[in-house]
Amino acid sequence: MTVVSVSMPDELLERLDTFAEEHGYTGRSEVVREASRNLLTEFEDKQLEDRDLMGVVTVLFDFESTDVEQKMMHLRHEYDHLVTSHVHNHVGNHYCMELFILEGTLDNISTFVGKIRATQDTLSIDYSVMPVDRIGSVV
Repeated sequence: MTVVSVSMPDELLERLDTFAEEHGYTGRSEVVREASRNLLTEFEDKQLEDRDLMGVVTVLFDFESTDVEQKMMHLRHEYDHLVTSHVHNHVGNHYCMELFILEGTLDNISTFVGKIRATQDTLSIDYSVMPVDRIGSVV
């Protein structure tokens, strides 16, 4: 097996080690391998291909110590064809939440989510994807 060096903040490394220990992993490498597999297969759902999809993405960040807000606005404009709605909200004294509602293909939505994930200094990123043709049948 190839050994790979990865840089990460000390706090994240401590969380990774704690997670591995609490959940019975043999070590951080096993956690990173599983997380990598999950991330790489996340958008490979064959049922979502060639369908119109709706996506909801939420991003939380500290607005006082980062330029994430500016980066989110840039992405919003870059993906204007995909973003059907965008909400910026203040949370507590130091945080902002961006909510993006998307409509498009699996490839476009996964690219957008990937660019959000690649943005440094985000605290939390959450999203869901759903076929548009199922909206009327959801009870």
